[in-house]
Amino acid sequence: MSYAGPDFEPPQPRRPRRGPLTVALAALVPGALLGWLVYETVGGPGDDGGSGRATVRSSPPAASSAPSDDAKEPSASPKPTETPSASAPAASGPLKGKVVVIDPGHNPGNFRHASEINRTVDIGTNRKECDTTGTSTNDGYIEAEFTLDVAHRMRTLLQEQGATVKLTQDGDRPYGPCVDERARIGNEAKADAVVSVHADGSGAGNRGFHVILPGAVHAGAADTRAIVAPSRDLGDHIAGRFVAVTGSAPSNYVGDGSGLVTRKDLGGLNLSTVPKVFIECGNMRDSKDAALLTSGAWRQKAARGISEGIVSFLRG
Repeated sequence: MSYAGPDFEPPQPRRPRRGPLTVALAALVPGALLGWLVYETVGGPGDDGGSGRATVRSSPPAASSAPSDDAKEPSASPKPTETPSASAPAASGPLKGKVVVIDPGHNPGNFRHASEINRTVDIGTNRKECDTTGTSTNDGYIEAEFTLDVAHRMRTLLQEQGATVKLTQDGDRPYGPCVDERARIGNEAKADAVVSVHADGSGAGNRGFHVILPGAVHAGAADTRAIVAPSRDLGDHIAGRFVAVTGSAPSNYVGDGSGLVTRKDLGGLNLSTVPKVFIECGNMRDSKDAALLTSGAWRQKAARGISEGIVSFLRG
């Protein structure tokens, strides 16, 4: 997902301390990317985690390419009528008694509510926009549709493991929620893990996924010191399983090849009191990544990779 702001400039990557990731990816299959270096980047005005530039939409995309469900994967789950979206009764399984909150980035209706999502909210360290519209592929497949689809697939997979799953939104409200409310939903649920799902809007040629971890923040309403370590553990597990299941490589434009980035400027992380990470599943503005993001078969793999990382973290 990407920042929506006219003055945003993508973060400049730090001088690499290690070479590009090569065939060592195969060694990451067991689950965690322990030992990867974490690099901190500074983002633009949005709180959606992305590193690339995108234009704020004031109207729906002119062209919309329906995502391909070429592998006949499960369709999106029906939308409930309340927010945060309630989970169906959990089945028996290894995650019985665990609560997972999935935060689908943005809302398909955000572009109709510019004034509401542009108002600022307190994120502890400063104030930021309530939310943004997110980004889209060049053919008009919007990030908010992508994140909801992946969230639905994750919900099914995690419920099969016995988890109680809640969504921060299910396209069942006009806009939002704002980033501070997204954090509050996870906190109030006393979630064992929270994952915010996104896709980036960086420049063509920038490819791969990255997991955003909370930095240590203690300012105003924000105090992440207790969740930094468990969130790093959650991020390690998700990154490792995402590589193994999707075959995608870590980002080639942030994180110096590690696939992990630490941030202190995101309200959704700063205000969390439970383990939480963001994942940018790929870059919607790159044609090769976009071909993956618009594939139903690949989205199922993405959902499985993220879910397996959550399961591994919770069982560990």
